Amino acid sequence: MMVQTIKVLFLDRDGTINQDTGSYIYTREQLLLIDRADEAIALAKSAGFRIVIVTNQAGIARGIATVEQVEEVNDYLNELLLLKNAGFDRCYYCPYHPEYPHPDYDRFIEFRKPATGMVERAIEDFLAEGLIVDRRASFFIGDKTLDVECGIRAGLRSVLVRTGHNEEELCMQRNIIPEFIADDLYKAVTEYILAG
Repeated sequence: MMVQTIKVLFLDRDGTINQDTGSYIYTREQLLLIDRADEAIALAKSAGFRIVIVTNQAGIARGIATVEQVEEVNDYLNELLLLKNAGFDRCYYCPYHPEYPHPDYDRFIEFRKPATGMVERAIEDFLAEGLIVDRRASFFIGDKTLDVECGIRAGLRSVLVRTGHNEEELCMQRNIIPEFIADDLYKAVTEYILAG
């Protein structure tokens, strides 16, 4: 089998690609893209990045959303992104929540960011296709400290965006320091990831 090395843009979903409404997003109507997020992803794709969504969706364990609803929102997100040639390659979500034990979801404890289970699963899934992820050339972008920490733990280059929760101060307090901080996903891609 031919082996190819790839670079990946791992992206948090709510607050990074689409607006974080402050509650779980489980209908198409609730999903609103952040300005130019789709353009940013399209630019990264045209520069050779694979796009992987990595999102905690504990609303499932909490009984607020169903697996079907979360998957439908993810499908709808991809439809919106495809309009700009920005569709994602893979999408992983974690239904687990530590305060809401559930026999179906507790096995995903290592998937809940800042744990790196979703990133590692993505890397394994690419490997099964003969694609080796170059972690040092790959990025993790999110709006929360746990996104930055997940990226660092996984050996990726972490970028924090100021959209969504914008936990810039919390990152500094906890000494979980991103490599770059950008106003939004578009600026993260254009001013840093593709500027190098």
